[in-house]
Formats: sequence, C-alpha cells, structure tokens
Amino acid sequence: MDTLIIPQSLVQELLPMPECIDVMAEALTALAVGDAVLPLRSMVWMPDKSGLLGLMPAYLGAPRSLGLKVISYLPGNHGGDRDSHQGAVLLFDTTNGQLLAMIDASSITAIRTAAVSGLATRLLAREDAGDLAILGSGVQASSHLHAMAAVRTLRRVRVCSGSHEKARAFARHHEAELELRIEPLEDAKRAVDGADLICTCTSSPQPVLFGAWIAAGAHVNAVGACFAATRELDTPAVVRSRLYVDRRESALAEAGDFLIPKAEEAIGDDHIVGEIGDILAGRLAARRTADEVTLFKSLGIAIEDLAAAHHIHATARRRGKGLAVDFGGHRVAYD
Repeated sequence: MDTLIIPQSLVQELLPMPECIDVMAEALTALAVGDAVLPLRSMVWMPDKSGLLGLMPAYLGAPRSLGLKVISYLPGNHGGDRDSHQGAVLLFDTTNGQLLAMIDASSITAIRTAAVSGLATRLLAREDAGDLAILGSGVQASSHLHAMAAVRTLRRVRVCSGSHEKARAFARHHEAELELRIEPLEDAKRAVDGADLICTCTSSPQPVLFGAWIAAGAHVNAVGACFAATRELDTPAVVRSRLYVDRRESALAEAGDFLIPKAEEAIGDDHIVGEIGDILAGRLAARRTADEVTLFKSLGIAIEDLAAAHHIHATARRRGKGLAVDFGGHRVAYD
C-alpha cells in the first residue's frame, strides 16, 4: 500500500467539524478506560526562544492507531500569512509499521482542538446556552465558532480581538458563511457580559478573561495558553469554576491557567474535577446546577491528532483522495 500525502486543502473536506467531535469522543473515551499510550509531549526550543519543535507520539486502541505529530511553533507568525503551528501528522500501520499517511498538521490542529471544545461544551454547557463570546480572531477563533455552532443553537455571537479591525473582518466573513449576526467589540468585558458560552482563543500570555466578568451558569473553553508560564484566565476565574481537562497529567505539568493559581495557593490539584473522557466513560458527573460555572482547559493531546489522522486516512482511501507515493520501507530481495 502506498503512503498518502494529504495537504491542508483536503483536511477540512475529510474532517468536517460534526464528524470530528464524534471522533474526539471515541478517542477520549479510549484514553479514559486505559486503551491508549500517551507520553507527555517533548519540545525542542531554539536557543533564542523564538520558536520550538514539538513531538507528540501516541498509540490508540480504538480506533487502533499508531502515530506522531511533529509541529513547529513560531509565535512570531501571529498576524502574518503563516500559521503559528505547522507540521505533519504521521500515521503508521500497527501490523507492519508502514507509514500510511502524512497529513498537514496545521489544519488537523485547528479542527480537532475546536472539536474537543465542542465536545466539552456538549457535555458541560447548559442545554439552552447560545450566547457566545469569542476572545481572539485567528484560526482557533474561527474553528471554535464552527464547533460551538455544531453543538448549540447560537442566538447571539460577539467577538473581541487585540485588533478591532481583525474582529470586524472576522465578523464580516463568518456572518456571510454561517448566516449569523456577529458583533465585533473592542472591550473584552463588554464582549463576555451575560454570555453563557465563552471561548478564549488568544495568543496572550496574560489574563484576558477575569472571574468577575463571567456570568453565573456560563461554560468557558480556555484554549490559547499552552505553557506553564502563560494563562488567559485570572485566578478568580479558575477558582470559581468547576475545572475539567483533556488529560490530568498534561494539565498538572503544562497548563498555566491551572498551575499559576496553584502556585498562588488559591487551588490544589483536587480542583481538577476530572477529564472529559471520564464523563464519557460514565465515571464522572458533568454540570450539577444551572448556575455553576464550568471550565474546560484545553491543552491538546496526541491521541486527538492520531484519531483525526486515522479518520482522515480512512475517508481519503474510501473517496480516492490524496497523493499516493511509494515512500519505501520495502526489504530488498536478493537472487
């Protein structure tokens, strides 16, 4: 079997958001029941700290998959014509080790990250939630708008960005695409006022969402900060919320939104209620009351990329999509 090369232009077609949310549910359930192998990610920083190379290997039992995401992260790309995250997801055959597919990682990351937030929203947000505030106007803001629209009926959408012009452009583009009225606002406090769904999708290392702003009963997806020293939520926002994560081990090592309040002794490890997969596996309760604030802290884990790659590869084979190449690995036969 040849290796399939699947470019960025095909990934969205092969991994539509509603399907990806269901794929993420299956993968996180497998993690919760112990049917996955997931080392912590490894990062190689350039000496001047201008960027890094991240390595994220994983094995997943359902669907049976083996693979690796290798991705560069250059924050200086924000606002330019290149995504800050670029790379490939490599999918291998679990029987003979063949490289089955090389898939653009930027687009997988954009879709699966928002899909997991969509899954968390489906599990944790109030059934009648539909007043959405998005902080940020980049790739993840766009993907999260689609994810929220996939799991809840949106009646109001507001967006706030560091650049008001980008917020206006975001609103114009997505209003036409989704037939939704989107309000671009310059002030984050006004943007989240009364919202029952909040997604923080920024590159800010400092808080952009404050606990005093969050309405009772809201659900928050915290997405942008992915290092121990960075956060998008202030300490009161985390303290007042029931905190769920994609993976506890990763949050304890890497999630600044949790680790900074912990270092301030405002919370302990037990403030993490559990993993999203524990809800799916029936071991953990979700929302308890209409007024409590729920918070999903997203870091992104390799089984999410792996499950997405497995789905993309299977769909591409079925539809005859992608570029097939003979990538090697054959044993040389001698007469």
